[in-house]
Amino acid sequence: MGDLWLGNVEASTTDDEIKQFLCNYGFPPFDSIQRVPGTGEHPAAVVSFDSIEPHVLRTFQPRVHNMFWKNHTLVVQVMPERNET
Repeated sequence: MGDLWLGNVEASTTDDEIKQFLCNYGFPPFDSIQRVPGTGEHPAAVVSFDSIEPHVLRTFQPRVHNMFWKNHTLVVQVMPERNET
């Protein structure tokens, strides 16, 4: 399971718009999304891929990191693996 942090996402962006954006750049559709409110200026989203490992996401991450989208420069990072027991 891999998680991708999308920082500085325009607050009005829908989950479907995020999914379409990522798919346009070769990402598979994500399985879930969690919104992370910022201080009002820098909201984020964490998208989770149940069947994609973090090392695979790292190959896709440079495609969208620092991209200017919807009047914001995105900060995209692969999150560290979680050890869920």
